Amino acid sequence: MRPVTERAAPLLGRTTETETIAALLENTRAGGSGALVLRGEPGIGKTALLEHAAATAGDLRLMRGTGIEVEAELPFAGLQLLLRPALDSLPALPERQRTALEAALGLGSGTAPDPMLVGLAVLSLLTEHADRVGHDEPAGRVGGAGLLCLVDDAQWLDRASRDVLAFAARRLHAEGVAMLFAARDGEGSFPAAGLDELVLTGLPPEAAAALLDGRPLTPAVRFRLLAEARGNPLALLELPVALAAERHGGFSPGALPLTGRLQLAFHGRISRLSEATQSLLLVAAADETGELHVILRAAEALGASVDDLTPAEDAGLVRRGDADGTSIVFRHPLVRAAVHQRAPVGRRLAVHRALADALDAPEHGDRRAWHLAAAATGPDEEAAAALERSAARARERSGHGAAAAAYERAARLSTEPAARTRRTALAAEAALEAGDLDRARDLADHAARSVDAHPAADARLTHVRALADFWQGAFPSAHRLLVDGAARIGDTDPGTAAAMLIQAVHTGWYLGERHLSDVLERLAAIPLPDGDPLEPLARSVLRLLDDGEGEPPPTLVRTLDESRRHGRAPDQALLILCGTALARGQDADAYALATALAAEHRNAGGAGRLPTVLFFMAEGELFTGRHRDALTTATEALGLARDTGQRQWVGQFNSVLAYLHAAEGDEEACRRHAETGLEGATAGAIAPGAPWAHWSLGLLDLGLGRAEAALSHFEHLTREPMRHHICAMRSTPDLVESAVRVGAAERAKEAMERFEQWAASVRRPWADALVLRSRALLTGDEQAERLYEDALKAHDRDGRPLEYARTALLYGEWLRRAHRKAEARAHLNDALGTFDRLGMRPWAERVRAELTATGARLPDERPVPGAAAGLTPQELQIVRLAAKGLSNRDIAAQLFLSHRTVGYHLYKAYPKLGVTSRRELKDITA
Repeated sequence: MRPVTERAAPLLGRTTETETIAALLENTRAGGSGALVLRGEPGIGKTALLEHAAATAGDLRLMRGTGIEVEAELPFAGLQLLLRPALDSLPALPERQRTALEAALGLGSGTAPDPMLVGLAVLSLLTEHADRVGHDEPAGRVGGAGLLCLVDDAQWLDRASRDVLAFAARRLHAEGVAMLFAARDGEGSFPAAGLDELVLTGLPPEAAAALLDGRPLTPAVRFRLLAEARGNPLALLELPVALAAERHGGFSPGALPLTGRLQLAFHGRISRLSEATQSLLLVAAADETGELHVILRAAEALGASVDDLTPAEDAGLVRRGDADGTSIVFRHPLVRAAVHQRAPVGRRLAVHRALADALDAPEHGDRRAWHLAAAATGPDEEAAAALERSAARARERSGHGAAAAAYERAARLSTEPAARTRRTALAAEAALEAGDLDRARDLADHAARSVDAHPAADARLTHVRALADFWQGAFPSAHRLLVDGAARIGDTDPGTAAAMLIQAVHTGWYLGERHLSDVLERLAAIPLPDGDPLEPLARSVLRLLDDGEGEPPPTLVRTLDESRRHGRAPDQALLILCGTALARGQDADAYALATALAAEHRNAGGAGRLPTVLFFMAEGELFTGRHRDALTTATEALGLARDTGQRQWVGQFNSVLAYLHAAEGDEEACRRHAETGLEGATAGAIAPGAPWAHWSLGLLDLGLGRAEAALSHFEHLTREPMRHHICAMRSTPDLVESAVRVGAAERAKEAMERFEQWAASVRRPWADALVLRSRALLTGDEQAERLYEDALKAHDRDGRPLEYARTALLYGEWLRRAHRKAEARAHLNDALGTFDRLGMRPWAERVRAELTATGARLPDERPVPGAAAGLTPQELQIVRLAAKGLSNRDIAAQLFLSHRTVGYHLYKAYPKLGVTSRRELKDITA
């Protein structure tokens, strides 16, 4: 621990950067949290700023890690290095998180943890390490001093470590944790969506000149150095040293790029060392873990010993990495690069072979496999088999990116064509699981060319290519691959063919009704056996486009019961079934299934799979008028979709939020979210969020009295490729109202006919009520009263209060125009209460205008919303869970937050609710 009063020497020319870091650290000491990514070219000063942060950390605990290029394919290697000091806090984590993190780090026997669950476990571990004092009651920061995590060379982090650290960093809020990443431009990859970034450029001229002060340089050389270094601090420090060692003290200007010049500067010092010392340095550079016993064992085979390390230390190239001298580290990453990249190929091969021989313990299997691969000069089955085993271990730990790299390299080293094809196919599947879609498609294409038309392998690879296209929004190509692939194996493997066609229902959904009908015909022709759990699901999906004829569609509950008697159906098929149920009007059952699936994913820590099921939950909440619940669900899901890179759901949830803002009359927010929802359309396919976006914009205009503009949006939904969508069908009553308001009832005729067929097929009283309401709008005065009365009787007033209120408003308006003002007031007052409760301001104002026209006297004050209305969606979600008796840690596990953040939100919510403890929350209703 450092005393808070310690001060670091100022960094020349980095005032803005150091002030930014100081603000981050100060916020952390105050109980806040944050993350910052420093980016820039090699030598620009990223590491110096990390060192400055460490020196000024004061009483913050310090954790440090680094990305290592050679370990970039080993899953969670970077995470292991960073978390080492905090592992004694593991017992404090919830069991599922602890088990997942232990499995990821190779400390336990668990397998295949969800990457986002590992990310949540990392967040929890950092929170515990920052302050082990736990509090279930919200309060100001008490106890521990906070934590600073520094990660250098983040561009070389293995993908698994990178993803979970970024996930944790994005969810920092009030834990007293700061994370500072340094990433090099142009090499490796450290995408940091959602994190603050600071791009470092060269030092200003005065600071650059100051770095050269006191150096024995002629004015000409000094001028040339300043010009060539372009403000790069490391160049300004190292090139004069290299020049001083040269006989003529000069150099060739502009001969090499900056990185190359710096490597030459370092290599000048290396080349003057003995051959044995150079060999030992090369072993250290190739191993990159710094473990001295491994380095010395491998170096011994090359004729070097521990005594040969001293000259490298004296030259300032390496230093001891810890107090007990069990490791060594290079002074700068470019020293390592210079050692490794400028060594002859033959010597590098010998070093990798020596390291493979030295790493013969079982726990070093992954490192040994990669050194064997690096030492290979052609096909090598020993290395290929070792890499395949390493890939399987990576996959078990959810290191899918590492698994893909290992399988791919194993394929290239394979001696037999069949093994090469099999390993390439495994690489494609692992890349798909990792979300590396371009790589997955390329690998699958490569493997497919050597499959020799084997149907099972061909179907497997086709599925990879199709999913890669689908997740990137290329719906037409994904659809074609799925349909054609299923056709090739329908006779030999009906189960796989049916699964592909059920997936094709999803792609066809975005292409149009013709494509969807074609898929359903193909699915109907697949002969699934009675005992297959997919068979009842397929039978239900086949009723997706029913026109009202024949027997009623099977209920979702019956379908699930029948399927579960034969086993567990794939999650993807269950999700399609959930969407099918919503399309068939089985809202309550679909909502129940989505809620159950969401609970499963929350319990398993499956943040990546939650957006899909939360979408169905949000739809169910919207359709039943629970707008506050829908806002909470959609807000959480949008954050998760962004965190997990699911572009399709980012668009969808923006459109759902647009609908909610439209209902409130918030035009600016509605249009902003709708614009995002309309992004991502491709040739032949709509943007996934387009149907909800058009419904939202239409509802906004209808609520604000712009009926013609509203009708235009609703008419978009009546055309291909959207007219079969849930939004298109359920917005029909809005279209009818808009058409009647502009005096163009005929523009609603075709849509109304389709809606009546749909309502007849789903056989739901609330759907019948909407048909009756729409007919009342379209028909003459003599029939409208009966139709409105029948509609109000058919409505589910408690389960669907919004639709009841919309009908009551329209009937009240009709009665007022018929000069039956007293009767009108009763229905209008019914509607007003619902609109006020839901915060639907334009609709409430419309009712008030009608009531005023009936002669009713209205109070000047508008109803005051309940206390819970002032909560943010996340505060409301946390308050509800706390009211159920869940602890902060339980809530954190469900919502993928830290327990500190949960406490912070409760602390903010209590004054809004007028309570002082969670015991009072049970009396609060939202």
